[in-house]
Amino acid sequence: MSQDFSREKRLLTPRHFKAVFDSPTGKVPGKNLLLLARNNDLDHPRLGLVIGKKSVKLSVERNRLKRLMRESFRHHQDNLVGWDIVIVARKGLGDVESPELIQHFGKLWKRLARSRPVPEAKTETVGVDSTDA
Repeated sequence: MSQDFSREKRLLTPRHFKAVFDSPTGKVPGKNLLLLARNNDLDHPRLGLVIGKKSVKLSVERNRLKRLMRESFRHHQDNLVGWDIVIVARKGLGDVESPELIQHFGKLWKRLARSRPVPEAKTETVGVDSTDA
C-alpha cells in the first residue's frame, strides 16, 4: 500500500462523518482526544479530523495538530486497512508537544488495530433434513 494521503484516503462528505459518528465499531479514547472508527469495506483506511475552535483556540495550533495527525496516519495506514476513522479533538490537545503527540498517536493506532473485530468463520451445518414433524 502506498504511504500517500490522497483524496481517496480522506473522509470528505458530511455523510461519511455521520456514518462514523452514528455507529462506530471501534472507540479508542486518548489523552485529550477520541478516535472513532467504523468498518468501510475498502482496501484502504480513510481519515477525518474534527478540531474545533472551542477545543484548540489558535489556528496555528489546529493546523499543527492536523499536520501531525495526517502524518502519523500516513505512516500507520498499513495496520488500519478497512477503517473509516474520525479523530475528535478535546480541550488541551493544543498544549501537547509534538514529539509526545506523535508517540501518543502511535499507541492509539495500535490499540485501534487490535480492537478490530475478528471476522467470524462461516460454518455450515451439514446434516440430515428432519422430516418427522
